[in-house]
Amino acid sequence: MKSLNQWFEEYAVSHQNRTNKKIHYICVPAIFFSIIGLLMSIPSVLISNNLKLNQPIIENWAVVVLVLVMIFYIRLSVVMAVKIAVFALFCLILNYYIGQYVSLSMFSIAVFGVAWIGQFYGHKIEGKKPSFLKDLQFLMIGPAWVVQNLFSKK
Repeated sequence: MKSLNQWFEEYAVSHQNRTNKKIHYICVPAIFFSIIGLLMSIPSVLISNNLKLNQPIIENWAVVVLVLVMIFYIRLSVVMAVKIAVFALFCLILNYYIGQYVSLSMFSIAVFGVAWIGQFYGHKIEGKKPSFLKDLQFLMIGPAWVVQNLFSKK
């Protein structure tokens, strides 16, 4: 299994251009956020009936998927897993409140689409294909790479 640093080194190969990096710093979190919103939009009667916590922020499919996602990150780095968990919690809460005012699924689809357009535009500028075309696990590395680059001491 690759270490987190090995993943970052391989991911960085197609993320050298300054403009592409800036686009990724916006679009990768937006995609992560929108996926959580989309998952929260899936009816969760099965989860709610079994948990009976009456807490819509945690009784949804996004939390189920995030538990699996966190296993992936914990295997790479507990510290990074905690950072991603904090961001995921923020996404859960913000999506919950957005869903009180607009259709969360439609909002999430719009954010998802715009963010992916940005991603592909960034890679056009970069002149290199997105890393996930080589290995789908890079879809999980992207958020960690953004967190590492935005919040690490340089």
